[in-house]
Amino acid sequence: MTVAPESVQQSTPVCWCCAREFDDRDLVRLGAHPEVGVCLGCARFLQRRAEEREDQLRPSRGTRLRGMVRSAREWVVGHRWHELPVIGGLLRRIDRHLP
Repeated sequence: MTVAPESVQQSTPVCWCCAREFDDRDLVRLGAHPEVGVCLGCARFLQRRAEEREDQLRPSRGTRLRGMVRSAREWVVGHRWHELPVIGGLLRRIDRHLP
């Protein structure tokens, strides 16, 4: 009895966070687990979550200020202002420079 060789299917890499397809060059790979790829948008989101967790562990004036920025961001996203034609682009540009 012979076994047919497995056919290797090349699939488009997928972000492990949002499950969208990306080119391999647009994914960040984890060092110990190169099979895990995260898109740049999700990597930024994870960075912000890590900073938020660090702030919770070490409260200070700076962490309270960053908490207010996070609350304002959540409010804007909750009201979908970041999707508005004119002001949305400005809000997204500002957001790139905030913690």
